[in-house]
Amino acid sequence: MFAALALAVLAIGTGFAIAGAWLILPFAGLEVLLLGGAFVLQARHATDYERIALERGQLMIEVADGRRLARYELDARRVRVEVDGSRVVVRGPREALELGRHLDERSRMAFGAELKKRLRT
Repeated sequence: MFAALALAVLAIGTGFAIAGAWLILPFAGLEVLLLGGAFVLQARHATDYERIALERGQLMIEVADGRRLARYELDARRVRVEVDGSRVVVRGPREALELGRHLDERSRMAFGAELKKRLRT
């Protein structure tokens, strides 16, 4: 996809340069560079995720954000889930984690309510 867009932009820029508007070509090159940067930024976060598991009284949370991977293991009996505004925050004895960042607001609220319910039982 990127190669096709870059080729189209450079072809148009080259066409204008041949027609005498040579100053278009450096701007077409700059556009391709910026487009490449946007693709790299998007690709870096395309596989972000939050994985949550509740097993044997332990709440295990794994958060992948770009190149960073963090794992948290919390005692499910000592965890509080707070749903305030449009945020879902899991508070343990030492840390507070915001979850559901990749969900829309309605899904995030449903997720927070379900997590609260599962931790109470």
